[in-house]
Amino acid sequence: MSSLQGAQTSGPGDHPSHVIQIYPRLKQVTAQCLTLQVTAAQTTAAVIQHAVATLGIDTQRSYSLLELKESDGEETVLEDGEHPVNRYFLWPPETHRWHPKSKGYYFILQPLLQEGEAWLEELVEDYDDLCRLPELSEDALLQTLRKRFYKKKIYTYASSILVAVNPFKFLPCYYNPKYVMMYENQPLGKLSPHIFAVANVAYHAMLNRRLDQCIVISGESGSGKTESSSYLVHCLTALSQKRYASGVVRTLLGAGPVLEAFGNATTAQNNNSSRFGKFVQLNYLESGVIRGAIIEKYLLEKSRLVCRDTSERNYHVFYYLLIGASKEERKEFSLLQPQEYNYLQQEDLSIEGEEKLRHEYKRLHQAMEMVGFLASTKKLIFSILSAILYLGNVTYTVSEEGEVIKVGPDDVLSTLSDLLKVKQELLVNALTQRRAVVSNDTLVLPYMLKEATTARDSMAKSLYSALFDWIVLHINHTLLNRRDMEESVSCLSIGILDIFGFENFQTNSFEQFCINYTNEKLHHYFSQYVFNRQQEEYLSEGISWSTIAYGDNEGVINMFSKKPTGFFHLLDEESNLPQATDGTLLDKLKQHHKDNPLFVGTAVMEPAFVIQHFAGRVKYQIKDFRVKNTDHMRPDVVLLLRGSERAFLRQLVCSSPAALFRWGVLRATIRITAAFRALARRGAQTGRPTRPSGPQGAWEIPLGGFQEEKLMDSHSLKHIVALTVNGRTSQLVLHPHQRKKPPSISAQFQASLCNLLDSVGKAEPFFIRCIRSNAEKREMYFDEALVLHQIKYSGMLEMVRIQKAGFGAKYTFEEFVKKFWVLMPKGAAATSEDITKLFQNMGVDQSTYQMGKTKVFLKESQRQRLQETLNKEVMRSVVILQRWFRCCLIRMHFLNKKDAALLIQVYRPREPHSVSGRVASEEHSHCLLLPLYWLTSIPKDLLKGYHNKVNRLASPHRLSEVTLVVNLFQSMLDGFIRGLVKQEEAEPVKVGDRQMENPLDHMFSTYQVNIMQSCDLCGSYIWGMEKAYMCSACKLICHKKCLAKIITDCLTRCARKDSSTSGSLHFGVDVSVLSSPAQPVPQVLEMLLVYVEMNGLDTEGIYRKSGSACRARELHQILETNPETASLENYPIHTITGLVKRWLRELPEPLMTFNLYNDFLHAAELPEKSERIRAIYQKVDELPESNYSTLERLIFHLVKVAKEEVHNRMTASSLAIVFAPCIMRSPDADDPFLGMKDVNKTTQCVEVLIMEQFRRYTEKMQNIKELEYAETLAIHQLQLKSSEYICVCVCVCACVCGASREDLACTLPDLEQETSDDNLDNQWSVSSDSLGSDRLGSLDSEGQ
Repeated sequence: MSSLQGAQTSGPGDHPSHVIQIYPRLKQVTAQCLTLQVTAAQTTAAVIQHAVATLGIDTQRSYSLLELKESDGEETVLEDGEHPVNRYFLWPPETHRWHPKSKGYYFILQPLLQEGEAWLEELVEDYDDLCRLPELSEDALLQTLRKRFYKKKIYTYASSILVAVNPFKFLPCYYNPKYVMMYENQPLGKLSPHIFAVANVAYHAMLNRRLDQCIVISGESGSGKTESSSYLVHCLTALSQKRYASGVVRTLLGAGPVLEAFGNATTAQNNNSSRFGKFVQLNYLESGVIRGAIIEKYLLEKSRLVCRDTSERNYHVFYYLLIGASKEERKEFSLLQPQEYNYLQQEDLSIEGEEKLRHEYKRLHQAMEMVGFLASTKKLIFSILSAILYLGNVTYTVSEEGEVIKVGPDDVLSTLSDLLKVKQELLVNALTQRRAVVSNDTLVLPYMLKEATTARDSMAKSLYSALFDWIVLHINHTLLNRRDMEESVSCLSIGILDIFGFENFQTNSFEQFCINYTNEKLHHYFSQYVFNRQQEEYLSEGISWSTIAYGDNEGVINMFSKKPTGFFHLLDEESNLPQATDGTLLDKLKQHHKDNPLFVGTAVMEPAFVIQHFAGRVKYQIKDFRVKNTDHMRPDVVLLLRGSERAFLRQLVCSSPAALFRWGVLRATIRITAAFRALARRGAQTGRPTRPSGPQGAWEIPLGGFQEEKLMDSHSLKHIVALTVNGRTSQLVLHPHQRKKPPSISAQFQASLCNLLDSVGKAEPFFIRCIRSNAEKREMYFDEALVLHQIKYSGMLEMVRIQKAGFGAKYTFEEFVKKFWVLMPKGAAATSEDITKLFQNMGVDQSTYQMGKTKVFLKESQRQRLQETLNKEVMRSVVILQRWFRCCLIRMHFLNKKDAALLIQVYRPREPHSVSGRVASEEHSHCLLLPLYWLTSIPKDLLKGYHNKVNRLASPHRLSEVTLVVNLFQSMLDGFIRGLVKQEEAEPVKVGDRQMENPLDHMFSTYQVNIMQSCDLCGSYIWGMEKAYMCSACKLICHKKCLAKIITDCLTRCARKDSSTSGSLHFGVDVSVLSSPAQPVPQVLEMLLVYVEMNGLDTEGIYRKSGSACRARELHQILETNPETASLENYPIHTITGLVKRWLRELPEPLMTFNLYNDFLHAAELPEKSERIRAIYQKVDELPESNYSTLERLIFHLVKVAKEEVHNRMTASSLAIVFAPCIMRSPDADDPFLGMKDVNKTTQCVEVLIMEQFRRYTEKMQNIKELEYAETLAIHQLQLKSSEYICVCVCVCACVCGASREDLACTLPDLEQETSDDNLDNQWSVSSDSLGSDRLGSLDSEGQ
């Protein structure tokens, strides 16, 4: 027993650390096991303190550590002064490294029970799906969410809808990479609720149904929608897992922090509130490879820039810049302290967490680089931000009549004109006076004080809005796939809608008016999809259904938008009247809606009105409604900025980006032409060529500040502008000479919102309901009253009821019979009677399904049961087919042998003719492919085979010279190997870049963190944009500094080793167990491949035909127990090749692993051949070391087999058909149909590897032929007496001189039989290149 007060943690000292697993028995902890590093000196109290700190649970409570032994079945409480490691040493040795509960020895952490406290709450069932609650009520929903919240289970299902409660705290146990892997390919509801499960289901629904998907995130402000959107993007890009598409993924992941910095701010309800709406559409190829993305933004809250509530802040980017900028940047951008800017003034402005702001500034820089901004572009953006802040410091002096007579201070104007690169005189004119056209005359009128302040603020807001539009435009340009403009490629998409939440502040203005209207529309869409459409379908199909009533907010929507009395229509009318005011607008609203119960009037003198929304009443202040509805960039400001010397500023205010780009190209061309003509004239006068003067790059065409691979052109700009027209400012607004009045802000907003809902309506939706846990932004605090209010207004109770009473799966009769035809009786038709008969035969409960007129409706549990039954039946049929096929095959073999025996009995045997003449007449010998590692591992077998071959090829009168040839070859080989060994010793050790040092079986690689995560070793945070290290097998993630602290084995790879059956020595064992650095390829496989290459390459159908089953079992038993004693010469070649395939098929995990199976399939589906090869080789590079070496050896073998296609009739395609099922298997073994569907893709993937290696082999052969030609000339010149034997030495010497070391490692010359000197074009054999050598270097020549 231990109380955390006063517990002393023993220092590690010099004691070695040991690993122990502790199983928490705590209601608020979701982790099943806690792994700690403990020394022998640490006491129980210290271990408890360490465990409590790691779990993040209540430190004020007392806890106890228990030891459980299976032998006595008792739980022993450890005293504070005891040492847990001493207890640990008394356990059986097999439990020391890992002690799961199944082994019966482990530790338990539990709180001490206080007086009157019981474990009753622990025994209450925890429902992760609200539809499973035995009793449905608002209080039951509330208590379930509260209980799960305090267990740090913030996600809960309501059938297929996810409910997320915002904890206002980062939970490290939720978002690390291992959770993405955990939920991949898992159906919804199989594992605990998680936002990654929704992303996974949407991703696979898109691929399987070939339909677009959409994830709609809803909830009020502060409920966690922005974070949920980031997690979804992170998971969807990780599911694609395409390193070869990393350009799009990198840009997409970097766009999030950039948009958050420029578009989010701290409000009273949320520290990271989105002040704009965005719709992110991820585009995928039909194979699942991410192809591109589009980001659309809606209604940026510009007024926040100049005014807001006293407790709120401006946009994040200003504080990042002012706190995080270096001294050089502060001087370059003329930055002041935040308290010195009027636009940042607020009540008690105090910048807390400056270190965090500096970190966010660095993170913003990294994100902008990921998006593609150059350093010069970032400087231009920050200079614009500084200019916007300086605009707020502009002040005015007025005359007695109220007219502005002076603007200042002078230092502010000077700095402002320098930042904007405009003349100070023109800047002053734009800030103090306006131009008006009357009867074709232009009048210059001075501003009144209020007008001047409004014009100044309007300029700042318009400039910031234009900058935000420009950033979104260029992010989309970077995300654009150019091929989408050139070719029509069918793509699928997943949309993520992260729109501003419902808001009710102390002061609600025009922005909240539009935001809450958007939430009304989304709530209406949700209600129509969940309630109306579903119930209408049930009633139209005629099934038994009791209608569930739900709240309808169509009346509020009509009050906003229905003409001619809708709010937006009346607002546009008043905005067009020059004499109208905010007061006249309020009077008109009250006049038209005074009888509407949803409209609540206020006192006569109060300039406000109240609307009854679905989420409650909201009071809106009518002030500035008209101004904000027509708040456009003024023509005088447009003319001023277009006259700037800075091209970047001119881009911000251009009405057509494509037209500006074309004009820039034309202007640059004219200037370049004029410059060259001037240089030519000067050169003609001086008589010598003249070099251009001036700064380098003075005549470059402006390309938007982007990296070279994303250069702009007018065609791509037009394409992007057309795709994102909803989020951009109208062209009429930015035209300096407006002849037509631009549309109002509300009209643009309504049009973009309608287009958004149309896009969402065309896709299959998934819904995520976000709930705010408290209004004070307190961590892990559950305000029951606030949560209950959100449950009520969102209609969650009715939603759960219809989800529980409804049917999760539905099929038309034809679809059902097509999907489950294996289970249907023979001759069954697509009718309700036959389907009902199937259900009755299976014993399906009648309450779990209903038959409609054209469809069958099923509960989700019954659909899963049908799917499992279907899988079992298919597997049973497959086994039957295999059994009959084998029976027929054996029968055929028996009949063939019977006929052969009868034929032998009829005819008398004849003496065989001598074949020595035939051997002597052969023109070419077979190729002998001998990698270097053969020479060091089996030299005796090599020399024996070499001796036999020379003996066979030698003519009768030269047999006496065989020994001489063999001895010459052996001496040459020894010298060759000694030379290579000396060369290796002389060279410095090269560290391969394939993967870094991997302690304890982990396979670490660098990992770009995009959402905040936690280190699995030290528990501290890993911030976004930081580099971490992740194990590709178990997904462990840690800091670089924590790599030395790892003392635990890779869980995934250890589990694979432990899963190997006892007694299995060489078959059915993981490759990593059978291989080692000294023997990279498993022994049995190496033996089999060597024998086939020496004795069977010219056998027809070498891998197509099967051998005797009895002989195969006999050889299998020998190889399994003692492979060294196996005499492969005693067995037919087809028996040996059959065992090669069997060895590969019986691996617990195939060579091309389960983790990378889907990646290989996606890579094989890429349209272009070069991309396909590059993608496959990149995935091969990610294989574990043992799998990589074994696959490399196997492909090397298959290349040699394919090379002898003339004799064995085995092409690369036929070899791929045979070996693809052996080295690639679907990880989903429950559904056999998936493996059948992927046959073409797996075959293509293996064929690509064989063909590419064969191509490289052919290129090497061409190089070797050139060396052979040089060797032939040397032999003729030297006129050696025994040229046919010394030829071997010359060939090897030529190789040593001309070939690379990597080629020599897998290359030896073939022997030639005795021929004349004219026949010197003998074939050489080289191994295929290593799969890792020049892995991508030669891909550029692909397809030639």
